[in-house]
Amino acid sequence: MTEPTAKAPRTTTRLTVAQALVRFLTAQFTERDGERQRLIGATWGIFGHGNVAGIGQALVEYGDEMPYHQGRNEQAMVHAAVGYARQSNRLSTHAVTTSIGPGATNLVTGAALATVNHLPVLLLPGDIFATRAADPVLQQLEAPYAGDVSVNDCLRPVSKYFDRIARPEALIPAALQAMRVLTDPVETGAVTLALPQDVQAEAYDWPEEFFAERVWTVRRPAPDSAELSAAVRAVREARRPLIVAGGGVHHSRAETALAELAGATGIPVASTQAGKGSLRWDHAQDVGGIGHTGTATADELARTADLVIGVGTRYTDFTTASGTLFSNRFVRFLNLNIAPYDAHKLSGQTLVADARAGLEELTEALTLHGHRVEPAYVTEYTDDKERWEYRVDAAYEAEDPDIRPTQPQVLGILDALVNEEDILINAAGSLPGDLHKLWRARSRDQYHVEYGYSCMGYEIPAAIGVRMAAPGRPVWALVGDGTYLMMPTEIVTAVQENIPVKVLILQNHGYASIGGLSESVGGERFGTAYRYRSADGTYTGAPLPVDLAANAASLGLRVLRAKTVRELRAALAEARAADTPTCVYVETETADTVSGAPPAQAWWDVPVAETATRPSAVKARDEYDRHVSTRRRHL
Repeated sequence: MTEPTAKAPRTTTRLTVAQALVRFLTAQFTERDGERQRLIGATWGIFGHGNVAGIGQALVEYGDEMPYHQGRNEQAMVHAAVGYARQSNRLSTHAVTTSIGPGATNLVTGAALATVNHLPVLLLPGDIFATRAADPVLQQLEAPYAGDVSVNDCLRPVSKYFDRIARPEALIPAALQAMRVLTDPVETGAVTLALPQDVQAEAYDWPEEFFAERVWTVRRPAPDSAELSAAVRAVREARRPLIVAGGGVHHSRAETALAELAGATGIPVASTQAGKGSLRWDHAQDVGGIGHTGTATADELARTADLVIGVGTRYTDFTTASGTLFSNRFVRFLNLNIAPYDAHKLSGQTLVADARAGLEELTEALTLHGHRVEPAYVTEYTDDKERWEYRVDAAYEAEDPDIRPTQPQVLGILDALVNEEDILINAAGSLPGDLHKLWRARSRDQYHVEYGYSCMGYEIPAAIGVRMAAPGRPVWALVGDGTYLMMPTEIVTAVQENIPVKVLILQNHGYASIGGLSESVGGERFGTAYRYRSADGTYTGAPLPVDLAANAASLGLRVLRAKTVRELRAALAEARAADTPTCVYVETETADTVSGAPPAQAWWDVPVAETATRPSAVKARDEYDRHVSTRRRHL
């Protein structure tokens, strides 16, 4: 009989909690379709007393393994990480560390943006003393009713996973759960590990297994056979089907599969803001953006569709025109989505699966049946698309090269300059509407408009993150003056790291988008212009003498000023060729005097005052009631 051998002693390593976390993060990988990459590619940080001796020291300790980027604003650091994650198809992201107090609460907006858009980001805010040794510590918000509450609890509702690491050994299950959520295509979003500053610096004997390389497989679940059969029947029975492509198409890298389905069946494809670029603009079945900021072609198809096939879309109010767009009394919905929650929207028939896997199986089944829409339907949307492109050409055209350009003409000049390599980033103001209607996306990732949270200030830091994920490609941050003034701080980061983003500032002296909306709902553009006060107390005086170009230059950017169409063409070409961070500044003309973008092709519900004495509000309410009467619930 063989004597039992003694068990080998368990190997441990003594590290602080912060050191253990950073070392753990360096060993995490994702894998999809056989391709492997680092899950946490780098860490952004601004240091204060709540993280400098913990995570800060750990980043010094592991500087060769965990790259560090210095930020200027905590919210902006999250935006940069999110931009990186989106450009990386959600397979890689960055971590963000902050001190306690305002540094931590500044994360909330960025966290909400990440979670709304289903984009992974790891947040590591410092927290108050777990031991209560220093109580209250500097920047602590005391809650008399609960000793375990800190300002970091503000991050709970905007995080897909939240944990507070009050003891060293609690890091092990929390870190593993955090990685699970970050890599789950259904659950992903902001993940927060709140780190009390005393615990960060506390040492513990960590099992070596904790630091072993881990590969997190990003799943591509195939559709259920019964759901697939039902989906095939629904498509074959439809006379006027329409595909609505959402951001899930891009996250899944399903663009080729979508193109094959559309080409094989002739079904037209409209896109949400997040889904634009799912097909190239010149693909025969691409009919452009859908909804309030969509094209006339796509919106008319939506009104008459008897089957709407949503692929990776959340059906936001902009897409559905607040429930008024899909007006065919017989319309039904077929929703291909990896998230059951979204697949069930609008009482839709569900096809719960990865977008690429679902599209491929749907195409194969429909091809076996030789299914294709009627030729007359193809002719109808093809002709409508051609008419819309004439409207785009008209909005882009600037016959006189010596005039000040309109915003659509700025886009037209940029459109003539870029190729498939360029990436355009925008998030808020009037630009998303013009871009959704007019921009001719040439590649799957050229159009990067964050419209889930539509966060002013996203563009510049996101451009930095995108450029990090796509080195060598021209990356443009398109911002209006309102957005620029919200968050220009990461210009300093771009300059410091020599990240050659191209910042295009369009100056129109105020919140142009909300000004127009205000006027349409009876608000008379109140509080939306950047102007001096007039004698009557309103902001209707002369424009403020704010020089945004000089401001950008003071932060280290090379700035090119353009006053005319001719000068703008030259400046944009020079900026595109630049290998250093560069800004193009242009003052735009209003659409009141020269051609602008086509108006909204569908409604958006912004409630109007039910009682008012001012004629503008009374008129706006009458118009509002007319639109509300057309809304329907799809049951």
